[in-house]
Amino acid sequence: MAPGIEWLRLPLPMALDHVNCWLLDDADGLCVVDTGFDTRKTRDLWRRALDGRRVARVLVTHHHPDHVGLAGWFQQEHGAELLMSRTAWLMARMLRLDEQDRPTPETVAFWKGAGMDAAVLQQRMAKRPFNFADVVTALPVGFRRLTEGQTLRIGARDWTIRMGNGHAPAHATLWTDGIVLGGDQLLPSISPNLGVYATEPEADPVADWLHSCERLMAFAADGQLVLPGHKLPFTGLPLRLRQLIDNHRGALARLESHLSIPRTAADCFVPLFRRQIEGGQYGLALVEALAHCQHLFHAGRATRTRREDGAWLYRANGALSTGDTLRGIV
Repeated sequence: MAPGIEWLRLPLPMALDHVNCWLLDDADGLCVVDTGFDTRKTRDLWRRALDGRRVARVLVTHHHPDHVGLAGWFQQEHGAELLMSRTAWLMARMLRLDEQDRPTPETVAFWKGAGMDAAVLQQRMAKRPFNFADVVTALPVGFRRLTEGQTLRIGARDWTIRMGNGHAPAHATLWTDGIVLGGDQLLPSISPNLGVYATEPEADPVADWLHSCERLMAFAADGQLVLPGHKLPFTGLPLRLRQLIDNHRGALARLESHLSIPRTAADCFVPLFRRQIEGGQYGLALVEALAHCQHLFHAGRATRTRREDGAWLYRANGALSTGDTLRGIV
């Protein structure tokens, strides 16, 4: 991709079927940026790509399993130093240790609050949920903390750390002359999932995301080569950041109109995603729909009340009564 920077695309067993990882020449080996899932196939692909070269450092942009999955393996196999934000490391280590055979009561109550389809809820309650430990190597104690504005020397380049939020807390992006390692904070043709989860049910990741995009705009330039966590490298970062902001503001406007009558988050897929979502993508759609409903609530643009079955019903402020016309609502 550039002198001293190699691109490795690794497979994922899901709709977004790959993750991008980056190999940076470093002083005493390689610095690997993001790792893919911990699977036998992924380990074999890494061995082939490294071809005997040593990994001196592994830098993880954020705590999601497709990015941190093999960090512990690199620590154990190569003696690599691990670099992450403190929040990302704590989240990854906590989730790796929190193995569950069935969904917890808190998670079930959270799903009910979001209005999860009854059939989906019944199916999920009866089976083992996805666990971090399924695809993430155990993380040994010890890491080097990444912080906002920090300068990091990797090989012949000085990289500046800029933190984002929304998709994941304390998501590290790396900036140097003409090149940006964007992780999932800076993607070219899709917007990353902004979800609310049972671990922090009152979070507002949409607000965090919009604020991060606005803040990172100050560092963006048209000619920068952005190396993202998924999809293809791209240029034109200022325009892309504006598109990411406008995408969610447009979704919020559509949602606000949809909430002219009280609805659960599960009732809001069509205005947000322009289609009904089922199957393997249902869970991600639900937590993102909840995040957008909750953003309107936290921003004072909607109210919410509990239904008898525990589901939250959201309604836009100024919503019209049943007998009023919807004419004029954008």
